[in-house]
Formats: sequence, C-alpha cells, structure tokens
Amino acid sequence: MSGKLVLENLLRYNTACRQLCALCYKEVHRTRHSTLRSPAYCSKPSRFLNTPKWCNETLIMVSISQTRLFSTKLGKGSGKTKIPKPKAKQEKQEVEIKQRMSVAELAQAMNKDVDHVYEALLHTTIDLDSLEPDSLLDEVWIKEAVKKSGMKYKWAKLTEGKVRENKDAVNRPPADPTLLVARPPVVTIMGHVDHGKTTLLDSLRKSQVAAMEAGGITQHIGAFLVQLPSGEKITFLDTPGHAAFSAMRARGAHVTDIVILVVAADDGVMKQTIESIQHAKNAKVPIILAVNKCDKPDADPERVKKELLVHDVVCEEYGGEVQAVHVSALKGDNLKSLAEATVTLAEVLELKADPTGLVEGTIVESRTDKGKGPVTTAIIQRGTLKKGCTLVAGKSWAKVRWLFDENNRAMSEAGPSTPVEIVGWKDVPSAGELILEVESEQRAREVIEWRKYVEEQEKLKEDQQVIEAKQKEHQESYSKERDSMSHLNWRQRKSAMYRANKQRMAFRPKERMENEQLSLPVIIKGDVDGSVEAILNILDSYDADEQCELDIVHFGVGDISENDINLAQTFSGVVYGFNVDANKAIQQAAVKKGVQIKLHNIIYKLIDDLKEELSSKLPPTVAENVVGEASVLATFYVTVGKKKVPVAGCRVNKGQLDRKLKFKLIRRGDIIWKGSLTTLKHLKDDVQTVKTGMECGLSMDKDIDFQPGDEVVCYEDTEKQQEICWDPGF
Repeated sequence: MSGKLVLENLLRYNTACRQLCALCYKEVHRTRHSTLRSPAYCSKPSRFLNTPKWCNETLIMVSISQTRLFSTKLGKGSGKTKIPKPKAKQEKQEVEIKQRMSVAELAQAMNKDVDHVYEALLHTTIDLDSLEPDSLLDEVWIKEAVKKSGMKYKWAKLTEGKVRENKDAVNRPPADPTLLVARPPVVTIMGHVDHGKTTLLDSLRKSQVAAMEAGGITQHIGAFLVQLPSGEKITFLDTPGHAAFSAMRARGAHVTDIVILVVAADDGVMKQTIESIQHAKNAKVPIILAVNKCDKPDADPERVKKELLVHDVVCEEYGGEVQAVHVSALKGDNLKSLAEATVTLAEVLELKADPTGLVEGTIVESRTDKGKGPVTTAIIQRGTLKKGCTLVAGKSWAKVRWLFDENNRAMSEAGPSTPVEIVGWKDVPSAGELILEVESEQRAREVIEWRKYVEEQEKLKEDQQVIEAKQKEHQESYSKERDSMSHLNWRQRKSAMYRANKQRMAFRPKERMENEQLSLPVIIKGDVDGSVEAILNILDSYDADEQCELDIVHFGVGDISENDINLAQTFSGVVYGFNVDANKAIQQAAVKKGVQIKLHNIIYKLIDDLKEELSSKLPPTVAENVVGEASVLATFYVTVGKKKVPVAGCRVNKGQLDRKLKFKLIRRGDIIWKGSLTTLKHLKDDVQTVKTGMECGLSMDKDIDFQPGDEVVCYEDTEKQQEICWDPGF
C-alpha cells in the first residue's frame, strides 16, 4: 500500500485531524492557514481549506488520540510507510528504605518534601497529627507511602553501625579506710511550713553570727556552718522543699547525714510532717525531733511524741532511739542543746570521708550572679576542691575560678562536708546534680557531649512510645466505630449518626441561654468521596456543643460552586475545601457576599483551622501577663508606728516591677499571696518601677513571712482567647 493511500485511509477513520507541514512542522489549521511561511511546501494554502489534497510535499497527519504516523516523501519506488516503535514503559523510581525511618528521612529518600509523605498517608489509619519530621515510621507505613507515591521500594544494604564509646564520668571506687578522716555532719531541717522551720534556721544563723561577731550569713547560700563553743562544727542544709531533698536522695548523693524534724508543740503532726518522716526513712537517715513553740501556753510536747508513735518515730522516753529536744526557735531557747544532740549522734555514726583524690560533691543551689556569672552552692563529699579544678555536673562543666564560703569570703580550698560557692561554670547546672572532678577541659567536653547524646536517645525512645500508644488508641477507636456500622455505606452512616445526635439533643436541658446562640455552620467540599468521608468521620467526634455548636449545612464532592457560596451566605457559615479549587469568579462572589473560603490539602490542617474558627466564636477569658519577676534575697522588719512590718529585699531578675500593678508571691511553686504593694523602695527612695538587675525593698498589703528563694511576680490582667475543648483524637 502506498504512503498516499495510507494517509487517505487515516482521513477516512479520523475525520478530525491536525495537519503538520513536513518541513517546518507547523500546524496547518483550516482557519489560520495564512500564518504558514514555508513557500516550498506551503505555497498553496487553499489545498488545506476543505479536504486535504496532496501536492509533491509530504504531510504528517496527527489524530486527536495522539497516534502519530510518519511518512517519507512520496517518490519513485517508495511504496511503504515507516511506523515508529512505541516508547518503552517508564521505569518507576526506586526508593531505598530501611527499618524505622523517620518522616524526614523517608521524604529525603523519595526526593520529596515532608508534606508529600503526610499526603501519601492521608487516607490511612495512622494518626497524622502525632507525626513530626523526626517521628519514626513502622515498616507498613513506609511501604504504603512509597506505593501511593507511584514508586517502588528496595531495602537498603545493612551497614554495621559503630557503637559509640561510653565517655561518661563516674564515681571513684570506695576509698582505703586508712585514708578516711572525721568530717562535720550535714544536717537538713525539715517539717511543716507553719511549725517554725524558717524561724529555727534564722535563730541558728543569728547564734552563729553572735558567736563569730561578723556580718549576717547570705540567705541564698542554702548551707551554712555552725561552730559550737566546744569546737565541733555542723553543716546545716536549707533545702527548698521536699522535692529537692528527694531528688538528691535519688541520685545516691548522701549529702544529708541527719534530719532534724521540727514539729510545733501546739499543732502536732501534720501532713507535711508525715511526708518528711517518709523522706528520712526512704533515705535511711536518722532523725532528731525538735519540738518547737514550747513557750506557748497551749504547748503539749508529750502529745506530739505520742502522735509520732503511729509513724514509727519512737523517742527515747518511750524506749526508742530518737532524741527529742524541746526548743523555742522564736526566743532561742535550748538551741545549744539541739546542736549538742546533733554532734552526739554524729559521733555515734562515725562520719568520715576521704580528703584526697578527685573531688565529688552535690549541688545544693544554683543561680546566675550579675558579676560572677553562673554560680553553684555545693557540699563537698570527697576530695578537696581547689582553684583550677575541672568539674562536671549534669550537662555543664566548670573551670573553678573562685571559691567562697557562706559569708562570701574567698576560700583557697574546701574539704568534705564543707559548704562552698563555686564560680566558673559555663552554664547553670541544676540543683541536686552530682559534681565530679575530671582530669582536663577536653575530658569535661567529652563527658558533656556523651551525656547530651544519651539524653537525645532517651527522648527519642520516649517520644516513640508516646506515638505508638497514641496510634494504637486511635486505631482501636477507629476500628470500633467502623465495625459498629460496617454494614452501611458512608452516606447511611452519616444519616444514622445525625438521627442519633438529634434524638440525644431532645433530652438535653433547656437552661442553656447564652451558649445556645454560639454556632458555626460549615460547608464541606472534597475532591473524592473518601476525602469527604474522612472529614465527616472526624467531625462526628465533635463533643463541645456546650461551648459552640458545629452545624454541617452541606457536604459534597467537587470544586466549590456558586450554590455553596449562596448556602454559606444564607447560614452565615464558612466553606471548607479539601484538595479542591475555587475559580476566580467564585472567589470574587464570596468576597462580595462576605463568605470565607478556606482551602487545604492536608486534612489535619483543615481540622486545626476549624478548631481555630470554633475558638474564635468563644468569648475571651482574663489571663495574667507577667511584667516582671524578682527573687527574695533577704528579709527584715521595719517599725511603722507600733507595728513591725516585714520587708523583703529583692533583686529583679526579669522585666520590671511596677508598683501600680498586681503582685503575687510564689514559694516552691505554690502561690501563697496575691495583692498589691504598700511600699516599693530602691535604696532609700520610694520609686514607681524597678528594672532588671536592680535591688529593691518591698512590703505587701498583708503581713507575710518572706523566705529566701521566694519569687515575687508582677503581672497585669489581659484578655485571652478561649480554646475549644474538642479533641478530634489526633
């Protein structure tokens, strides 16, 4: 068959054709033939006006179905037409996968972004909201994402991971008994906050100040040394609450040797007293009972001792081993007897330590000083700390530059049981951390790097456990809901759920007045039935009707139409589109009618947007906006008329204190007072504001017993937008 006959047959079966010039390959249209500029082959354009006719040139006829037949020039001896071979099928992209890949790693292997992986997992039972770029995926979800992306997977070659060498610093082995020397006891005073614990500590400080004929002891040290007239020394530890004490015990740092349990003679055993007893028992630390407030008329020390019998605290009078000392912290009565009882118990315990070798200790308190930088107060347990030592604690390290005692006097060294202030830390370590001396700065950096690595690995494991638990719960809930209506299609399920909700609404109380007016009508449009079904299943879990009703006016498949805009205008609603478009005319109509159109291509972002829209319907609430924070460094009393007013000496750590605003006092995480200030002074001048880094004195509109370490917060009330309480489950 000749080439001409082949093309004529093609015209017979493909009435609608395009014609291309064989030389210039420009398309010859019946209405635009005059645009051709090829005189050799296109000099007679009239031939193409009606039915194509043949001249000496060869034409290529291309059908609408994209089937192309190429012919050679018709000439003498040419009787066949060459037909090109079909193109080879395009190979799918291969993706190397491995066990437990993160979302980011999978996206990188697929040469896509993270959102592409989320989209690939949209119509699966995995909880997308819990997925982060560093979240680990199971093998089934890795394969599913690759398949839905039109790719194929192959397992990556296993490479032997190098096990990282443990570079952590550890405690030294037990010391040679011949190297041990006697050390002062470390004593913690515990008890109920209203039983005179702070007063007892203040009295001990005053007695020490009087004996040394020196200035007062700095309140923020948290530990101080008392020397008795007989020459014995006692280190008292002022731990900020039970939690810090437990944290130190949990680390195995035996800082406390003895616990002095303070119980008020007029109040008896309270809840915190019992907690203190339990702390001491868990740490296996002996107890000395200090029955305080014995100077009061209604004091009954014997009742206190009998109440303690129930908690296995047996005093010597009742055949036990616990020493009981009757004291009055306010008047300073019998404090010397309490100190002597402590020394006697320390002698029985035979407290000794090794003053040689690398230093070991525990941080009691840490802070940032304006002139010194990060500073810690520590109790040395082993070795002798000197200037130039390299220390590590937690994820921070120090090259010791200065050592100070509790009176802020420079020290050359600190031995076992000595409270010491250490300057030279790179970062502020946490209270309760174990201090270890290392050989060099390089070794300290290795330890810190290793500890950070271990923490990251532990966090990854914890996050994965949380994700797996949440996904399991989500899967069980999803399966249970699907099984209950497995015999219905999704439209029938929606209708059944609507009837059930309508029946439940009939039995709800009618007292709702204001909240009943809050509602959000929505219109849902999706690209396919599955998308709309997934969105409606999530909306079925909406349970915050008491805050704001969610009314689904209409749902359907396809792009957003004019009818959707009209419905939204009628019901004052919002149009949500998932993987659909809204053309320019629809968008202009929506703007003209005041209708919001919100388009999304990730389902959980659509739900988040819906939650924000629901929250915007709720009235705002009043919230506290922190303006400044200050810490109490010292307390003293000022006489105003015939009344002594407590005054707190503070340093502003953040922001500023404004006298005209509101204040609150926080102690160990608990708010113990809210109100306003009566005075605010800087040096001797009354001031309106005190800025960061400045010191001030302040008194409150209520008599409060300040304690060192208390936090004073300046705040103002501001309106804050409420959030809807609906939890869609991811």
